[in-house]
Amino acid sequence: PPGPREQLLYLPCIYRNTGIDIPDFLATVDVDPSSPRYCQVIHRLPMPNLGDELHHSGWNACSSCHGDPTKTRNLLVLPSLISSRIYVVDVGTDPRAPKLHKVVEAEELSRKGNAAFPHTSHCLGSGEILISCLGDPAGNGKGSFILLDGETFEVKGNWEKGGKIPALGYDFWYQPRHNVLLSTEWGEPRVLAQGFHPRDVEQGHYGRHINVWDWSSRSLLQEIDLGKGSIPLEIRFLHDPSAAQGFVGCALSGEIQRFYKTPEGNWAAEKVIEVPSKKVQGWLLPDMPGLITDILISLDDRFLYFSNWIHGDVRQYDISDPRNPRLVGQVFLGGSISKGGAVTVLEDRELRDQPEPCVIQGKKIPGGPQMLQLSLDGKRLYVTTSLFSAWDRQFYPELIREGSVLLQLDVDTDKGGLAVNPKFLVDFGKEPGGPVLAHEMRYPGGDCTSDIWL
Repeated sequence: PPGPREQLLYLPCIYRNTGIDIPDFLATVDVDPSSPRYCQVIHRLPMPNLGDELHHSGWNACSSCHGDPTKTRNLLVLPSLISSRIYVVDVGTDPRAPKLHKVVEAEELSRKGNAAFPHTSHCLGSGEILISCLGDPAGNGKGSFILLDGETFEVKGNWEKGGKIPALGYDFWYQPRHNVLLSTEWGEPRVLAQGFHPRDVEQGHYGRHINVWDWSSRSLLQEIDLGKGSIPLEIRFLHDPSAAQGFVGCALSGEIQRFYKTPEGNWAAEKVIEVPSKKVQGWLLPDMPGLITDILISLDDRFLYFSNWIHGDVRQYDISDPRNPRLVGQVFLGGSISKGGAVTVLEDRELRDQPEPCVIQGKKIPGGPQMLQLSLDGKRLYVTTSLFSAWDRQFYPELIREGSVLLQLDVDTDKGGLAVNPKFLVDFGKEPGGPVLAHEMRYPGGDCTSDIWL
């Protein structure tokens, strides 16, 4: 049964690349409709440094430890994508007013693991914390992992045990019942930090593999090639801990690939969804990809959601048959092809007309849908619009001027279907320090993307 309704959301808010020279902060947002402060930022925890680029967060303890009374999810682990610091934030003492617990400096990741640009953080059943990294301290690509002690947050060293390491890193998910960890690849940090240039894909600076690791020996077993220019980002197993399959979103190719364990015991992937590019005028390229940037699976493994950050839509697929997903919900929230903008769509294999601009409470929504988080009962989907400050500045300069937003979609969990909740808007353009870029969402205690059951 689902847990209680979420009342608070935590979101990292980023000032890097906005021209505002103040630290990133962790925002606490009230999302309880009965509260007088509904849809307001009720607390801001500024970091002690400038230019961190806070990005994704994780927990100090697993949901699998929930039966263990000595372990609670009271600390949020916040890696900084650019400064390579890792902040540990106390959200247990007062969930409405988080405070800084510890800072792990970049120098410690460098010295003990030759690693930098930390991205995804997951807790392990062992009590340790595993963090994937994008590269080495010089900004070259390196698909390495760092282990932190779950009590002291000291860097213990690399998770991987020698041997081959992938050229690139990004996200990961592990499945001990199948003795596997799967990781994905974004690009070389020194390249992607400057913005996105198609020639960098041609030159091989971006990812194309799902990397398959042996969980117990911590060695790389397989590299599943999803094709040049695929850029596989977020990877999610089905939540059922015995499931030997899941999905990965490929940003540039616009494909959702289903990965699965074969009868022979190795791993493979097959394309199950494709978002076709649109032929356009007035944009960076003549072919505009959807740019799938985030995906998630509902806790009951019934629906898959993903966002097309450039096209501007969020989609819901019924995955009762994971090999044949069915599109059951779609809504446009901004994006680059709405009517009245700079882009003219010349050829579209999916739409008859360019979508109307998304306006909520009189505000035209800047940017496109990016990070997703689903309520535990599956009925509310939260969406933010910032991807990464350097790419925001390039593709959606209005995000830099106006800040990003947090929106909420109502979900039909019977037949499928998505609708914007017109009563819900958090406008991060109105922050005291100036417009800010809000990114990934977490609830106190865990959510649809932080839970791995053992």
